[in-house]
Amino acid sequence: MTSRWGIDAREPGRTLLVGCGKIGVRLGEELVARGGEVVAIRRTANGLPAGFRTIAADLERPLAQPLPEVDSVVITLPPSRAESDRGSIYPLALRAIADALPSAPSRVVFVSSTRVFEGRPGPVPLTERDEPATTTPGGAALVEGERLARELLDAVIVRPAGIYGPGRESVVRRVLAGDAMDVTRRTNRIHETDVVRLLDVLLRAATPPPLVHGVDREPVPLGDVVGFIAAGLGVAPPPAAEPSGGGTVLDGSLLLELLGELRYPTYREGYAPLLAAR
Repeated sequence: MTSRWGIDAREPGRTLLVGCGKIGVRLGEELVARGGEVVAIRRTANGLPAGFRTIAADLERPLAQPLPEVDSVVITLPPSRAESDRGSIYPLALRAIADALPSAPSRVVFVSSTRVFEGRPGPVPLTERDEPATTTPGGAALVEGERLARELLDAVIVRPAGIYGPGRESVVRRVLAGDAMDVTRRTNRIHETDVVRLLDVLLRAATPPPLVHGVDREPVPLGDVVGFIAAGLGVAPPPAAEPSGGGTVLDGSLLLELLGELRYPTYREGYAPLLAAR
């Protein structure tokens, strides 16, 4: 099923992780465990694994010295800059990275978001062939970041939906707090474990697709998710907010073709262990 992408045709030798938050750390640990080298660059290098080579740098400015030779790059930067009223970080950061690389890596992966479809609500599943439409500065910044990543670095684009997992439990906290929520809103999500698996596969594929949506197998109204969480916690479901008629449905067929199966195919498998841990 994965043969047309040539999975396992390459093994990253030295990978640059740009941003290197929780997703980057988990991916880097897997790469190191397989014998690869990892260079992590972010504003502060504190708290990164001992097996990583670290670079502390402000990507809002040109880098003071060239980056080391790498064959792979994974960019997991959020779109907003350190000072939120100053706009997107992508024009500065992506040019800084491109200018500091001594040569073009053979593989670059840029992590965006399904938020690029915020201006296209509706029940019809959106695929990688559908054009983005945004309504907010954050969404527009992501679209611009995708464009620059392609132009400057020939990047493969990944658009995860709402990422959740240990430490990413905002919906659980809202249910416990009894916050009113729009239970009719269409939602998509993906467990962080499957995001890491996808990034790893895209690094190892001979000919990866240029764009992949990272969504699980069951987009559902938010009410289904919060009802499941409330039942698992033994609390009352939160009150329903005024329906907005919003939200999108994303098609995850290409992701399944790449991974074969998800570790957490729906919100049930993903949230059950988080609820049990509480």
